[in-house]
Amino acid sequence: MRCAKCSAENAAAAKFCIECGESLKGRCPRCGIANPPAARFCQECGASLGASAVSAKPKPPAADSASPITIGAEHSADEIPAGERKTVTALFADIKGSMELIEDLDPEEARAIVDPALMLMMEAVHRFGGFVAQSTGDGIFALFGAPLTHEDHPQRALYAALRMQEEIRRYSDRLRTEGRQPLQARVGVNTGEVVMRSVSTGEHAEYVPVGHATSLAARMQVLAPIGSIAITATTQRLVEGYFALKALGPTKVKGVSEPINVYEVTGLGPLRTRLQRSVGRGLSKFVGRQAEIDSLKRAAEQAKVGH
Repeated sequence: MRCAKCSAENAAAAKFCIECGESLKGRCPRCGIANPPAARFCQECGASLGASAVSAKPKPPAADSASPITIGAEHSADEIPAGERKTVTALFADIKGSMELIEDLDPEEARAIVDPALMLMMEAVHRFGGFVAQSTGDGIFALFGAPLTHEDHPQRALYAALRMQEEIRRYSDRLRTEGRQPLQARVGVNTGEVVMRSVSTGEHAEYVPVGHATSLAARMQVLAPIGSIAITATTQRLVEGYFALKALGPTKVKGVSEPINVYEVTGLGPLRTRLQRSVGRGLSKFVGRQAEIDSLKRAAEQAKVGH
């Protein structure tokens, strides 16, 4: 069950969120909507809220759906400002050669192969606080930093991308052992400003980004080597040190006048916190703090004698 306040994942039987302590009582284990205490079925999706709901799994987005994300209880259409400007990290991922893979297969067989791969992609996004905005049949488009804001959304996007590739490789190995053709994925990531807007469709509101930043992320996916993750220089500057990066050089990108520096994410870097990154750059010196330093020295002397 996902907490509506902090988006942390909790067990279906949990009464309070393990991250922020928010009460989960009365929340639907399938869609997360809050329900009245006496409700037996969810007012949003109709799922049972009784004893059988404990074992219910969250309902994943439909694999063949191309509609943007639906705003849940924590994000109603009225709460989202029209034309809200935000800095987000966009992630595009797809299965390389999916058309050739399923060309000679029955639609049911094709779905049985592609759907689990899409579910692995979506689970990786949700694990790190992202939102799947679209599913394109053989891939996904996800956002980090909106609707739920995170200061470290570029890092979260790349953590999700690495996990995505790892899970796809494991799934591909299973397909190979079954005598089927293995799968490979490409992931593209970019960070930039977009305008987020909500579009009401009656019962729900759709949350969609408008801006060049998302288009550039889609271009990175196309440029990514098969089985890898490609990012722009904008994202590279924000995540340098947190991840191991390989420069692929300036690349001409359709729709962009100047060549774009593209980087491949090859793994995790040595840094985990912003303080570690600051130390690498050099910390600022203390200036004009002699009185404060003297106070600390006096406090240290008092501590030594038992105070």
